Amino acid sequence: MSKTNLITPKMSSEDILGILRETPGYFLTNNERDVSQSDFKNRILPQTTLKVAPYRDETGYFAFEISGGASIHVDILKKQIDPFEKLRLVRRAMPNTLLQTVCRGANLFGYRHYPKNVIRFTVRQFTKYIDVWRVYDFLNHVPNMIPVFEEVKKAKKILMPCICFSTGPEHTDEFYVKKVGEILDVTGKDIILGIKNHSGLGSPKRIGQLVHSIVKAYPDLIIQYHGHNTDGNDLGRMCEAVMAGAKICEVSDHGFGGVYSQAPALTLIQVLNDYGYKAPGIKIQPLLDCSDILRRERRYYEQFESPFKGFDPTVRRHKMTGGAAGSSFEQAEKIGLLDRFHEIFDEIAKVLKELGNFWATTPGSQILWTTAVSNVLHGRYERPSDDLKNLILGRYGPFPFYDPQEWICQKVLEYQRTDRKKWHDIIATEGGLRTPKDVDIEAKRSQFEKELGEVVDDEKLCLYLQYPYDTLSYFRFTKEYGKTWLLPPDVWFRKGGFKEGECISFQDYEGKTHKIEFISTRREGNKVLTSLLVDHNFQTFTTELRDNLVSR
Repeated sequence: MSKTNLITPKMSSEDILGILRETPGYFLTNNERDVSQSDFKNRILPQTTLKVAPYRDETGYFAFEISGGASIHVDILKKQIDPFEKLRLVRRAMPNTLLQTVCRGANLFGYRHYPKNVIRFTVRQFTKYIDVWRVYDFLNHVPNMIPVFEEVKKAKKILMPCICFSTGPEHTDEFYVKKVGEILDVTGKDIILGIKNHSGLGSPKRIGQLVHSIVKAYPDLIIQYHGHNTDGNDLGRMCEAVMAGAKICEVSDHGFGGVYSQAPALTLIQVLNDYGYKAPGIKIQPLLDCSDILRRERRYYEQFESPFKGFDPTVRRHKMTGGAAGSSFEQAEKIGLLDRFHEIFDEIAKVLKELGNFWATTPGSQILWTTAVSNVLHGRYERPSDDLKNLILGRYGPFPFYDPQEWICQKVLEYQRTDRKKWHDIIATEGGLRTPKDVDIEAKRSQFEKELGEVVDDEKLCLYLQYPYDTLSYFRFTKEYGKTWLLPPDVWFRKGGFKEGECISFQDYEGKTHKIEFISTRREGNKVLTSLLVDHNFQTFTTELRDNLVSR
């Protein structure tokens, strides 16, 4: 393909959709965001991303997913980087590749339903940088996604509404084709339809059948497949999806992808090539160069990988999403239930069936996990969480296939009620989807400015509206310590501290070399004073120890 025909951010969404429809073959999206979330707990640092950005930009991907999901929250929670600064840096480093995000509909990039004016305000900030919006709802309830749809369309960005996929007798082609119709009734045909196989479920044949059914009903619809390689079988699913008519697949770098995220791009290219399917515009050499670098970078992130290796074909029973499946072993170990792990996964499968066989992705995956663990520890539905109560009340949306049995509703909804109200009365008077009331955004801005002590722009404010405490903590931290993303991962994740007189040097994104020399570290009571020369400027930082550390 000639360079002039490549898809770039400078093109209009109409032109991009036109190229996708008219060009033979299939396209690839590199999903570093999901690789980071599913296999490395969202800890992939900007230095690593920027180091390989030129190679990814040259490879010719349709898009690069670098934002969304839990990554935005973790970036500020762990003091890694301002999510908007990350987008600016990646856009500068990858000027020829569309940037993509995944958005949880009414949950935005968080874990609860937000007011509509907060949703619209947040999407407006991110559409300044994001070209492709992959949007889903864990109950496939289309109304939950409409405010995001509308704002993405207003910004003239590419909208990718998703149908979340699962397996079971209710999950028929007829159901999903009807759900696609509901989406198109809202959005029109100028979209990309995403199939979100968040747990990596179904056989290759099943995914091929689904794509075929959607293509038959909507021949002009552009279809994208997003899956996980938890069971080791997503290469087969992607191949069948492409051969059935899907136009885009999401992949990882073979030097970086893990068990619970996407399958590798190069392997898919090699397999489909033998079937006569080509990926136009894809260059192999920069793809190879990128993975060669990432193999070396990967050692810095080993501590965040699940220590429980190997593919998990039992995902077809418990249906936990990629990131949740990877971290569940460690969560079980932390609470002393590793020896009962299979009991927990058996319980997850039971709970999912009892709660309507919905889709085990955020926030549904968290509800399933906490409910199953509580059931194993305390008895079935004896100590329900507030999130489970809200699910049964329909606060997230209606159950897609069938409601939980009466005994579950009774146990959950009547738990710790002091008014003796019965479960059916609770549902009748308190149930149903309830959209949070709009907030006074400017009053929130004033509150944030008072707490932070400086003027707050719209980008910072939209983060504060989603995670107020962590956003305030992050920007207070950066006021005192600066931009920590400049530190390379071998410094960021170093354990054991630094010796007096030791020097570290690194280059920033501009290529300028910085030097930090450690002068001394001393303790005074419950405080530790660290003196440094930072680019030849003497600074002393004081860290107050927590009580449990002081007593050691």
